[in-house]
Amino acid sequence: MGRRLGIIALESAKRMGEKVDRIITKWRNSDSFLIPSECPRFSSGEGKGIVKESVRDMDIYILVDVCNSSLTYKMDGQLNRMSPDDHYQDLKRIIAACNGKAERITVIMPFLYEGRQHRKTTRESLDCAMMLRELETMDVHSVITIDAHDPRMQNVTPLRSLESVSPSLQFTQALLTEYEDLKIDSDHLMFIAPDEGATQRVVFLATLFGVNIGMFYKRRDYSRIVEGTNPIIAHDFCGGSLEGMDCIVIDDMISSGGSMIDVAGQLKDRGARRVFLFSTFGLFTNGFDKFDKAYEKGLFDKVFTTDLIYQKPELLEKPYYQTVNMERYIAALIDTQNNGNSLSNLITPAARIRMAVEDYKAHAK
Repeated sequence: MGRRLGIIALESAKRMGEKVDRIITKWRNSDSFLIPSECPRFSSGEGKGIVKESVRDMDIYILVDVCNSSLTYKMDGQLNRMSPDDHYQDLKRIIAACNGKAERITVIMPFLYEGRQHRKTTRESLDCAMMLRELETMDVHSVITIDAHDPRMQNVTPLRSLESVSPSLQFTQALLTEYEDLKIDSDHLMFIAPDEGATQRVVFLATLFGVNIGMFYKRRDYSRIVEGTNPIIAHDFCGGSLEGMDCIVIDDMISSGGSMIDVAGQLKDRGARRVFLFSTFGLFTNGFDKFDKAYEKGLFDKVFTTDLIYQKPELLEKPYYQTVNMERYIAALIDTQNNGNSLSNLITPAARIRMAVEDYKAHAK
């Protein structure tokens, strides 16, 4: 048995924390591991973190969803929506409220705070690296994130653990459960990278499925910057024939969704039979109008995203949407690490994905 376990779920991740706690208590036939906490605000907008039970000598896991835009707080009599910055500040407050008494603190942050700002191209901040260094100075033992935008952020704190966990198994299980008529071979199925940054994710799954890949290259206008980035001019496709193929597009996040829809449209223009969109994080920052219209036009068949971040109620009602549940996976990560076991098989579950594919093929015959 490992260290004495404690789970602190910030308000942003309260629902996930409760689900994870129920799973672990069932596995261990134990009472709840949840430790109550809160981050109240003063009328000026300032806040503080409160941990309501002792954490002395415990193995603490803090869950936070920095993308939860549904939460608000009052400042000067007005409601303020919580931003990723606000959620990160609350995380630090709770760590500080532990007063250095916990034996070990692990932060579970599915969407890595400022993970998209992962490299410098001009005179600009490197926010994700600053965050990781700050948590290191607060004596956080490890950070567990899901499908980091750039896993090389692990290099920022070489003496501290940053684990970027792949959700590929859960996406595989969700797809194979939802569709019984997939033909998993190179003549009928192809994995698609919407840009060069997604290639590694696509190669990993395509290899285990035993099929080919295609890739889109984003042509950008480097002469100007719009909303902090160089605007995309076009998506150019690199790959074989798509005629009659089922295509699975994989990326780490859907933000506005413009790129995903453009890619789906091009795949359909090239003769794709069905198009499935896989995205670890469904932000949908510009709402759902684009996706509604694209679905009506038949540009894609289903969008799969995880429940690791806040899901807008409207999204859950869409006929084209499928949730990939991750609470058992998060529970397994906590349970495994708390018991002093290696996370290797959970971080990159290649053997289990291959087994799921082979089982599917066997039953399809």
